[in-house]
Amino acid sequence: MAAELTAHELIAKHRPTLDQALEAIRTRAYWSPHPEHPKAYGENGSLGAAEGKAAFDALLGGRLDLGQPGTDDWVGGEVSPYSLDLGITYPHADVDTLLPAMRRGQRAWRDAGAETRALVCVEILKRISDRTHEFAHAVMHTSGQAFMMAFQAGGPHAQDRGLEAVAYAYVEQVRTPETAEWTKPQGKRDPLALTKRFTPVPRGIALMIGCNTFPTWNGYPGLFASLATGNAVLVKPHPRAVLPLALTVQVARDVLAEAGFDPNLVALAAERPGEGIAKTLATRPEIRIVDYTGSTEFGDWLEANARQAQVYTEKAGVNTVVVESTGDYKGMLSNLAFSLSLYSGQMCTTPQNLLVPRQGIRTDEGPKSYDEVVTDLAAAVGGLLGDDARANALLGAIVNPDVKARVEAASALGEVALASREITNPEFPGAVVRSPVIVKLDGAKPDDQTAFMNECFGPVAFAVAVDSAADAVELLRRTIREKGAMTVGAYTTSEEVEEAVREACLEECAQLSLNLTGGVYVNQTAGFSDFHGSGGNPAANAALCDGAFVANRFRVVEVRSEV
Repeated sequence: MAAELTAHELIAKHRPTLDQALEAIRTRAYWSPHPEHPKAYGENGSLGAAEGKAAFDALLGGRLDLGQPGTDDWVGGEVSPYSLDLGITYPHADVDTLLPAMRRGQRAWRDAGAETRALVCVEILKRISDRTHEFAHAVMHTSGQAFMMAFQAGGPHAQDRGLEAVAYAYVEQVRTPETAEWTKPQGKRDPLALTKRFTPVPRGIALMIGCNTFPTWNGYPGLFASLATGNAVLVKPHPRAVLPLALTVQVARDVLAEAGFDPNLVALAAERPGEGIAKTLATRPEIRIVDYTGSTEFGDWLEANARQAQVYTEKAGVNTVVVESTGDYKGMLSNLAFSLSLYSGQMCTTPQNLLVPRQGIRTDEGPKSYDEVVTDLAAAVGGLLGDDARANALLGAIVNPDVKARVEAASALGEVALASREITNPEFPGAVVRSPVIVKLDGAKPDDQTAFMNECFGPVAFAVAVDSAADAVELLRRTIREKGAMTVGAYTTSEEVEEAVREACLEECAQLSLNLTGGVYVNQTAGFSDFHGSGGNPAANAALCDGAFVANRFRVVEVRSEV
């Protein structure tokens, strides 16, 4: 196919965006090229709200043909947490045919160079951005996120993370010059002279294993980091969240073909119900990189068994907040209530354990006992979600029956400070919507420790009574070391306690948020500025995004010759 996107056109169109992304990861200041507000779309080729909804509706009940080789069947079965049967079918691949086809395009992609690869990736992200309204419905009806969260987290925030990965990939690849002239003096003899050429070489085919809850946000960093470093990428979506990643693959294949590259550099691996192809794919010799977000059990299996590949995992952790004192009691309660409620706690960054000294805390409203803090937090959550319309907009829907079962079982673990309630969604009566449950536990009791020292994914929080601030810090440290944490929060007006919490997080390698009382929440991270995970505790072996996340996806091969 003749190229429709030339290198000159890509440079003129996207080099300024790449340069801004490079500056953003250098300064860590706020920047995003992807608008967060739905009304920002609808002009200059992007789909507006009505067009995006129509595009999504047109997909329902149809076949998404990607034109990739080795298709031996058509598979589907996605049912929205909002009770909509998507009825979409996707190509099922004979991987013995597909994987060799993916490898054939890698030479030209490798030889294109870091800049061209980066700019092609930026074009892919731009086209995805133009279809953000369509993607938002796809994310909403596979993850259960409420529409606005699906729009922002599944759209611009995910696109930011993808672009961030591209920027890091570019930086690492151009760190070494393309050529070098090497001359070594030999005294009276002629100097030794060599010409050296250095080429970033991809590892091979990357496997990106998608998750159910954040298919694009968690999927784009690995996908674009691998593609920008020259690797072909096989996308294996979660069987309940295929559509957002299938659309991503469709866009990527179109752009690659228009830019003169083999579209099979990006392909989809959808699976039949119960087929479980992730283990088979992850251990194939052609797969040299694996990106995974999901359970600790399968993440550990990948790390132990996909030995031929470089494996990047984001698994489960027990996120903890130390509540020792605060100068803004109402702000603290409001902030925590929102953090516990957002997307029904179905985020890997949602706080689970709130460590509160049993003798109480100091606040700007005077001393508050442990019971008062827990009661007031329960009231804050109840007030936030008291209106059903607002509750539906924040909570979304429960993503699968396992989460629902955990919510229902939590009340048997201890004294219930706030019971979960069922909420009806008038637009989607079949949706399962539950408000958070807060359970009081004692940090000194072994049975209670068994409960709160394991992740309880979903809208479940434990208010854990501890003997002192020092005990809280020690329990925090133990939790990170043994179970991992994607996020840590702390509220304190004490410099001594703040330093102790900070030191615990530095030593155990966990990302810390201090005294959040406004519109920034512990379970949200910003592309180009915040690191998602650290790669230094059991919750994840990589951070999104940093140099380590991209640098080992390629190697530099040297060719030297005498002058």
